[in-house]
Amino acid sequence: MNNSDLHLEIRGKQQEIAVVRLTRPAKRNAINDALVLAIRDVFESLPDTVRAAVIHGEGEHFCAGLDLSELSERDAGQGLHHSRMWHAALERLQYGPVPVIAALHGAVVGGGLELASACHIRVADDTTFYALPEGSRGIFVGGGGAVRIPKLIGAARMTDMMLTGRVFNAQDGERIGMAQYLVPQGQAFDKAFELAVRVAENAPLTNYALMHALPRIAEQPADHGFLTEAMMAAIAQSAPPAKERVRAFLEGRAAKVKKS
Repeated sequence: MNNSDLHLEIRGKQQEIAVVRLTRPAKRNAINDALVLAIRDVFESLPDTVRAAVIHGEGEHFCAGLDLSELSERDAGQGLHHSRMWHAALERLQYGPVPVIAALHGAVVGGGLELASACHIRVADDTTFYALPEGSRGIFVGGGGAVRIPKLIGAARMTDMMLTGRVFNAQDGERIGMAQYLVPQGQAFDKAFELAVRVAENAPLTNYALMHALPRIAEQPADHGFLTEAMMAAIAQSAPPAKERVRAFLEGRAAKVKKS
């Protein structure tokens, strides 16, 4: 499912990895409606054999945000529905069939940061910088950023970014939680793909629990969360792959955890 805005490649044989590339480098991979819908379509229709995905941007930037050249005047109702279209598209990524690792470099700005925040793991290289310029442009985030970004960095930091136009560099971004990994320039994709291969080796139900159950447990009252956790644990450990992995560990056939 490739078009002028997005390219999909499936790599690997036994544990397939979907590589999703934003392909608007002349626009710094700024997001227009066609690209949002293409992202939605990709994650709605991944082959069943895919076990993890990497999303990255072609050229010097991951994504510089909303393509303002295509921003049309909308009344309140139209603006509401447009924002909800973004929500639905990025929910297909966050709550889709496989874990998604974002390989970040250059601009991760506005809608690009909203896209990155919907991924499950973020790997940034030294060129990465983060910003939310919507505040200075008289608009507000509309692609889920008001929900997802504060969960990464806190509402106070997001407020600061939008009120003052503050830009975080790669090092400070990793420190405050924008990314979980920071690597030298040009190495974000390789690290993200390495992680995707590792993630793809997990039992599918465990990955499903981490994508779909854990975020919801974190939002539940404690007594509800404990019950949801217990049910998810029971389901995951009942699956044949889980039983075989536990058996392998008990029989000394599985690697033990070591200090990295």
